[in-house]
Amino acid sequence: MEKTMFKPKIPIEKQVLTTANGDEAVAYAVKQSYVDVVAAYPITPQTIIVEKYSEFVNDGLVHTEFIPVESEHSAMSACVGAAAAGARAFTATSSQGLALMVEIVYIASALRLPIVMAVVNRALSAPINIHNDHSDAYLMRDSGWIQLFVENVQETYDTTIQAFKIAEDPRVQLPVAVNLDGFFLSHTLENFYMLPDDMVYEFLGGPRKLVNVKVDYFSEEVPLVLNPARPLTFGSLDLYDYYFEHKVQQVEAMRNVPPVVREINEEWYKLTGRRYGDGVVDAYGVEDADIVIVAMGSGAGTIRSVVKKLREKGEKIGLLKIRMFRPFPYSDVAEILSGAKVVAVMDKAIGPGSFGALYEDIAASLYDLDERPLLLDYIYGLGGRDLPPSLVYRMIEEVKKDLESKSVERKIRYLGVRE
Repeated sequence: MEKTMFKPKIPIEKQVLTTANGDEAVAYAVKQSYVDVVAAYPITPQTIIVEKYSEFVNDGLVHTEFIPVESEHSAMSACVGAAAAGARAFTATSSQGLALMVEIVYIASALRLPIVMAVVNRALSAPINIHNDHSDAYLMRDSGWIQLFVENVQETYDTTIQAFKIAEDPRVQLPVAVNLDGFFLSHTLENFYMLPDDMVYEFLGGPRKLVNVKVDYFSEEVPLVLNPARPLTFGSLDLYDYYFEHKVQQVEAMRNVPPVVREINEEWYKLTGRRYGDGVVDAYGVEDADIVIVAMGSGAGTIRSVVKKLREKGEKIGLLKIRMFRPFPYSDVAEILSGAKVVAVMDKAIGPGSFGALYEDIAASLYDLDERPLLLDYIYGLGGRDLPPSLVYRMIEEVKKDLESKSVERKIRYLGVRE
């Protein structure tokens, strides 16, 4: 009996093959997502996103309220107001811009506003650096935002569209940050496939759908938005009588995120033929691997190419790409890594006085295993330093020696730094 080949709803020949960089891919995705409000303040390497989108506005291609603000703090403030009024809202930032807006970043998630933000990852100052690492993303890891990391321009486009559906799902109602590596993705041209506008509209279910809530003051459920006809208060003073409960509600909403991300990843696959692991993690060659490398972002692509070549030679090496960094998929990671002998975690940011942030989450995931693999933390790529395949090979050779000795002197290592 012949197997029936899977055919996506939109076959590849009906999708539009184009060339753009990662920033432009974000702008195209936002354009197709029927966003009501874009609050824009340019900062390298995010600038191309808002520049490109302003062209769409100027050319009459979108009906978006485009707000050029005076700072990133104001950009997120504008998005908070817009989302609270029921709008589909978007902004983008990087590095010091995210640091400046962080006060309002926490407010956006606590108010359960489904904002989408592109974070074009750039090193935090000082020294001043415009190039890529993940220090800005780690800055907001406890802010209550969903954090997704992408590997290439195609995934950037796909994930930006998915982010609106994830954020606005009634089970979630939380903001989403789509993280793409500055310059490595934001300014690098790649071929990728776009969907027709009407199919994106159908995928998202049209404009933002409002969530209804029961409020004692009204006799029926009302939309959870600012409306003078049915006034509600957002962000009121919340002391020890209710603050704790509201924070626990945020945590409970986060628990709903993984299944929603998986559902949307699968729905996107049926629509386009593309999916990214299960949407939460993307594992390659881990089933029989003695050594597993864990990474996020564009670096995963380089590592995968090396792992693929080594596996073709019979070496038992795998890659675990973390696509959803928050909420962190602890149980998934534990299950996938339980059979490994050595796990090398690639942290693209440094934590003075501690391990890297990704390493800490991986360590927590593995803590309850009866037999834990040897765990190593590799700090790499700070300030935009490249990760060539030769460096990955060198790291793997080092890890092989650790596997043989079954012990290590240094668990934190710096990959590609001058000695």
